[in-house]
Amino acid sequence: MIDFVRQIPQGDTHERSVCATCGFIDYQNPKIVVGSVVSHGGRILLCRRAIEPRRGFWTLPAGYLELGETAEEGARREALEEAEATIAIDGLLAVFSISRIGQIQLIFRAGFAGTTEPHFAAGPESLEVALFDWDAIPRDEIAFPSVHWALAAWLGAAGRPLGLPVGIPASDVPGAVSPHESIEVVGL
Repeated sequence: MIDFVRQIPQGDTHERSVCATCGFIDYQNPKIVVGSVVSHGGRILLCRRAIEPRRGFWTLPAGYLELGETAEEGARREALEEAEATIAIDGLLAVFSISRIGQIQLIFRAGFAGTTEPHFAAGPESLEVALFDWDAIPRDEIAFPSVHWALAAWLGAAGRPLGLPVGIPASDVPGAVSPHESIEVVGL
C-alpha cells in the first residue's frame, strides 16, 4: 500500500503529497479546459448539459484537454463530441485562469467548417444543442460564469480580427467560489 505524507520536497516551495517509501511526488496541477464560441450568421451554438455539474444548463462546447492533443484539436474534438459539429477555429478568443477551481480555460472563436448550412446535434454529453440569436441566449440558464465571460468576449470581438485574448473580468474575486462553481474541478 502506498503511504503518502504531506511535506515540502527538497528544493520545492509548496507542501505536496510524497510517497514515504519511494519519494514519488504527487503534483496536483490545474486542469486545462478547451472550448469554442461557435457562431453562424451571428447566432451562437450552445449545448444543454446532460451531465453534472450543472445538468440541464446551457454551455459552450468545451471540456478537458486530453494528453497528446493540441488545444485546437481538443476544442474541435469537444465540439464534435458535444454538438456533433465540425468546426473551423478562427483564433484564440480568451484565456481564463480560474485558480479557485484549478482550471485554465482556453476559449477559441470558431465557425462551422466547410459548409454553408451548419450541421449539429446533441452528443452524449448534451440534452440538446441550438443556435441562439444574441438576444435569445438563455442567460439565466447558463451553466458557468466563464460561459458569460466568453460570450462577452465574442461580442466584443465580433467581426474584427482577434488581438490578445480576453482574461477574467476585474470584478471576479480570486479565491471566491461562485454559486455555479464548486471547489471540485468543473468543466464548461
